[in-house]
Formats: sequence, C-alpha cells, structure tokens
Amino acid sequence: MNQLLVILAFVVAFAAAVRSTWSPCGLSMLSTITPLTERGRGRNYAVTSVWFIAGAFLGGVTLGAGAAVIALLVDFVGLSATAAMGLCALLALVAASSDLRILGFHLPGHTRQVNEQWLDSFRSWVYGAGFGWQIGVGLATYIMTAAVYLTIVMAALTASPLVAVAIGAFFGFIRGLAILLTVRVTTPAQLRSFHRRFTSLAAPVETATIAVQVMVSAIAAVAVWGPAGAVGSLIVVAVLVVLSLRSTPTSTPTSTPTAAKPAQQLEMETV
Repeated sequence: MNQLLVILAFVVAFAAAVRSTWSPCGLSMLSTITPLTERGRGRNYAVTSVWFIAGAFLGGVTLGAGAAVIALLVDFVGLSATAAMGLCALLALVAASSDLRILGFHLPGHTRQVNEQWLDSFRSWVYGAGFGWQIGVGLATYIMTAAVYLTIVMAALTASPLVAVAIGAFFGFIRGLAILLTVRVTTPAQLRSFHRRFTSLAAPVETATIAVQVMVSAIAAVAVWGPAGAVGSLIVVAVLVVLSLRSTPTSTPTSTPTAAKPAQQLEMETV
C-alpha cells in the first residue's frame, strides 16, 4: 500500500469536509440544530447532536463503501503505486482548477438541501440521524468543492477497500462534528453573531481548500517525477492562478441569505 497516498487522501478528506460546512445546507444545520432552537422545540440539543454525528459517520461509511468498490477494481487491474500517485497529481490539479473556475471550468454538482419539514414531523433522533447521514455522505446535498470528488478518487486509488471506507468515514465524521460549533448558542443574538463570524470565514476556507489540493498535487508530482515534478507543478499552479485572476468576476453573490433564512425564522419562533 502506498502510505503517502493514504496520508494525502486523509488530508484531502479533511479539507473537503471542512469546506463543505459552508454550504447552504451546512449553514442551515448550524441554524436549525442549536441549543436555542432545540430548546424551542422541546428537544435536547446534546441528544440530537449525538444522533447527527452518528448519522454523518454512517453517511461517510456509505461514501467510503462506494469508493471501496472502485478500490477493488483498481486492485484487480493492478495499478502500480507510481501510476496511482501520477493520477493523484493530475486529478488534484483538475479539482483545484474546478474550484478556481479556470476559464469557466467547473465539475458538475447539484443544489439539493435537506427537507426541513422533518424538524416538525419527526422525533429528534430521526431528523438528527437523517440530516447527519445526508450531510456525511457528501453527495446528497450541495457540493461546495471538487475536493469531495477528489476524496472519493484518492480513496479508490489506495486499492484497499478497508482504507477507502476509513477515508469516507473520516470525511463523514468531520462533517458531523461541525454541528458542535453552535454548542454555546443559547440566544438569538448569539446565533446572529455566530453566523456573521462564520460567514466571514467562507472565503479564507475556500482558498485554503484550493491550496490543499495544489499542495497534494505538488507532493504527488515530486513523489513520481522528482524535482522535475516539483518545477512542473509550480509552473502549472502559476498558470492556473493567472488564468483564475483573469477569468474571475469582480464579485458573486453568496448563498448566505438562503442559508440564513431558517435562522431568522427560528429566532422569531424562540423569542
């Protein structure tokens, strides 16, 4: 097993999970499942959070199981460690290019959110685990970064089904832990303040996620092609940055208003 590839896969999974928290669905979860809102529904925040994290973990296991199937095929084909690292280097650049919107290039995704009617229709363990699974599986709701796809591919390139499942489970677990960010939100004012601070971090986190993908590409390239790979990666990254600066619009509206709507409604309900 290529240990470097496994380490890089876990790094990408972590970055993808963190970045995904800033999706409209992730922001909605941080508005609808808090000590403040759970108290307003007569529910226990700690219990709901445990179910949410458990559901997210199982969602990650589901994602990893899908990658494990591909890992079996990779193992059957007998892809060499060198070839796997070379593919990792190239695909990480593709993912970074997608997130940078180079010349309009962007991998396909979708804009689905969880059904918030569950909050009033089911018990806390149902919507907690159900929402958690959909968040943890990575592909069921908004896909905010190509690093999610890269996580799946890199997990498969390990050629180990068990490792692939572990990487998926790690992704889901990290996504689930995000629900604890609002553990101290007990008043509407604190909820508003939290979302202002959280939203301000969206751009830096997006930049950091792209940087992780570029770093992974560079490390993989060095492992395969040596110093020449490092030089090549730097050149490619420089070109991507220049193209990104030339093709990026001056500004684009964020999804914050959509995500913030549940928070505003729940503040009115709990006041």
